[in-house]
Amino acid sequence: MTRRIIDLSVAIEDGLPSDPEPMIPRINYMNHEQGADSMITFFPAATKQDLPKGLGWAMESMQITTHSGTHLDAPWHYHPTMDGDSTKALTIDEIPLEWCFSDGVKLDFSDKPDGYLVKASDLEEALNRINYKIKPLDIVLIHTGASQAWGKPEYLVKGCGMGREATLWLLEQGVKITGTDAWSWDRPLSLIAKEFEQTRNASIIWEGHFAGIEKGYCHIEKLCNLEQLPPTGFKVACFPIKIKSASAGWVRAVAIID
Repeated sequence: MTRRIIDLSVAIEDGLPSDPEPMIPRINYMNHEQGADSMITFFPAATKQDLPKGLGWAMESMQITTHSGTHLDAPWHYHPTMDGDSTKALTIDEIPLEWCFSDGVKLDFSDKPDGYLVKASDLEEALNRINYKIKPLDIVLIHTGASQAWGKPEYLVKGCGMGREATLWLLEQGVKITGTDAWSWDRPLSLIAKEFEQTRNASIIWEGHFAGIEKGYCHIEKLCNLEQLPPTGFKVACFPIKIKSASAGWVRAVAIID
């Protein structure tokens, strides 16, 4: 048996302008020469000459959010309660691990224009095209094509987005984790803002996320390489970093094809 593992995660990079300015990651790199100065403080009797070629450890410090890079949003990100306000929303350290490793399904909406609102009927049509019926715990990945703009400011306005209706339709099939290669599970926020300014229809604000108030779920944002996946026949692993009481956690999401 030949196994292929496809990396679905982007790298967190210093200064990359694919987030709003306050969220752009900042990474400070300590090289091996600088690390020698740091390292010998742990060994008071040592000098740098006691280290191999006078070099010590490399290390990095970072200023990032839990939503930097490829990450899994927990229900706590959307609202303090979930499942119809009946229970406290799960934080990222409370997500059942069984949700995070399951059969994957890729639905291709890369032909939709940027800002398109995906509806339940679009999901049904896409599933009919690949002759597949969603089952509980399937991890459904939405290929919008936005990842082609990763690393550029225009990434923020690329890709279609999932609304309340489409999100709840997936959750009613037993889906617990979804994903997208766009910046947000919803449509680009700036496009929603323009529409709201014209219509004053509050129901369009973050509607895909706010669907989690009615039924708790997680989604992965900022995926990549979805174009390399078949529609079905693969596993997805997306275990989040365990951050106490946090709204999200970084993931090294991968697809496993046997």
